[in-house]
Amino acid sequence: MAITSSYVKRMRDLREDHDLTQQQVADVLGTSQTMYARYERGANELPIRHLVTLCRFYGVSADYFLDLR
Repeated sequence: MAITSSYVKRMRDLREDHDLTQQQVADVLGTSQTMYARYERGANELPIRHLVTLCRFYGVSADYFLDLR
């Protein structure tokens, strides 16, 4: 599995597991729902600053988020 498809699935799964909308997560990141949706489907690459924010927000490691473990 490619790293992109791994992390976009993990990103969506984490959001859904926490019963959050794309808009709620976009607000945490300080971006638009449209841009967040593009990250979540892999149309745009997730910036490192957003990766760090999401790992802290969900309480997971970057290795877990990126499926590197």
